Amino acid sequence: MSLKRIPFLLIPVCMICAAGLFIACGKSPSGPDNGPTPSVLTVEFTGGDKPSLRLEASNEEAVSAGNETDRSCSDTGSECEVTATWTICPDEDFQSYALYRSTSPGIAADHENAELLTVFTDANQRYFEDATVELGVTYYYAVRTGNGTGVFAWSNEAEITTPGAPTPSVLTAIAGATEVALSWTSCPDEDFARYTLYRSYVAGIAGDTLSAEKLGVFTDPGVLAFNDSTLTQTTAYYALRTTNDAGLSVWSNEETAVLRGCTVVAWGGNDYGQCDVPSPNNGFIAVAAGGGHSLGLRNDSTIVAWGNNSFGQCDVPSPNNGFTAIAAGYDYSLGLRDDGSIVAWGRNDCGQCDVPSPNTGFIAVSAGGGLHSLGLRNDSSISAWGWNSDGQCDVPSPNSDFMAVAGGWAHSLGLKSNGSIVAWGYNGYGLCDVPLPNSSFIAVAAGWAHSLGLKSNGSIVAWGRNNYSQCTVPSPNSAFIAVAAGAYHSLGLKSNGSIVAWGSNDYGQCTVPSPNSGFTAVAAGVSHSLGLREE
Repeated sequence: MSLKRIPFLLIPVCMICAAGLFIACGKSPSGPDNGPTPSVLTVEFTGGDKPSLRLEASNEEAVSAGNETDRSCSDTGSECEVTATWTICPDEDFQSYALYRSTSPGIAADHENAELLTVFTDANQRYFEDATVELGVTYYYAVRTGNGTGVFAWSNEAEITTPGAPTPSVLTAIAGATEVALSWTSCPDEDFARYTLYRSYVAGIAGDTLSAEKLGVFTDPGVLAFNDSTLTQTTAYYALRTTNDAGLSVWSNEETAVLRGCTVVAWGGNDYGQCDVPSPNNGFIAVAAGGGHSLGLRNDSTIVAWGNNSFGQCDVPSPNNGFTAIAAGYDYSLGLRDDGSIVAWGRNDCGQCDVPSPNTGFIAVSAGGGLHSLGLRNDSSISAWGWNSDGQCDVPSPNSDFMAVAGGWAHSLGLKSNGSIVAWGYNGYGLCDVPLPNSSFIAVAAGWAHSLGLKSNGSIVAWGRNNYSQCTVPSPNSAFIAVAAGAYHSLGLKSNGSIVAWGSNDYGQCTVPSPNSGFTAVAAGVSHSLGLREE
């Protein structure tokens, strides 16, 4: 008997049956080659680009004191984060994803020297936000997928370099008498976005921007200076935040500035001691002169008053703080607070101290040489009260668009934003007849019977009574930056810091003490004059 070759024995066995168990030949339940299905990994930098973290110019990220986030990139002032995303493993026996990170390539071959960031056992978990990265570093990521039999498969290795933080600027603050000059070094980065300048009256701006005031946002990298003349306290702190296109920012150094303030120089009539400036004579930022008394505003927002006190015009009401401007009438005083209210004290027989309601929203004050008061509101309207014998309190319509006020004995002046002057009240001597062209004015002052207007070209226009030559401006009539009007004399402050005085000099009110230099402000009373001089 001969044996025959059985053909089917030459066919590879694809299926073996044993005890009801069938195993697929050449394919495990996990994936190809008896291993899990590998994921495809991608990474991207999401720190500065996340909408909630982007530092827009109009709404930069604010950090409150005591709540600063602990982050690896905290020195930048914004989040530094990489998001890793991978495809889902479809295998039924999936067990875990393990995400590794290294600063060297080749994680799969040497994962023991890589950092294991996290392990997920949920097959549907497909991303991780790595908030522990640093700026300007190249990172490598890989995902190792494991199955129930202990077999692993590596994803591709993804590489990313995080963006660098902006180059920080070095900030410098130089305090003057009444303002602070700020400058900073330029950011040379190509991805520069903006500088944001902050001021606070509490140290530690970088950790507490909610307590700081944003002074300006500058998108031009060539803008490297700013003058701050709006301080309400003696000591201020400054910091500059530089932001790049990625939304990352870095702080400059924090600078402290202490205003030097000015000394008060007084001359002329001194029958009430109105020229005897109290000690210490320093730290002043504004002055005002009345009938026989004087006022000085210090850089700590307090008022000093001296001279005639027969009506209590030198008794500053308590609390004596928070003042931003002052004015002196014949026998009374006015102080403007930082909350927009006016405080009035002294003689009140004509209601000159009865501030109209609502006593809010004021931004400037003027006390007439007589017995009436003026207040400029933040809606550009004027409120007037007190003695109204000649209509000096009847503001002409439309009562709007004003930017400055001044009160004389029985007339009033208002400067419009278009550079024209409106005058009302007593018009003897042509006090209310503003000379033509009535334009290009930037400041006004009112004496007992004369008026002054400062033009944008630095010249002074004077009109009204001229019996003491108070309207005859000395030559050269140029380079003036401020004006003041007394009873019968006038003062002009030049851009070089000198004072020019003309008109009645019966009490020496026009004899400016030497050295006539370094002045920053002037004020004229009935028969005395005041000047602020830099210390």
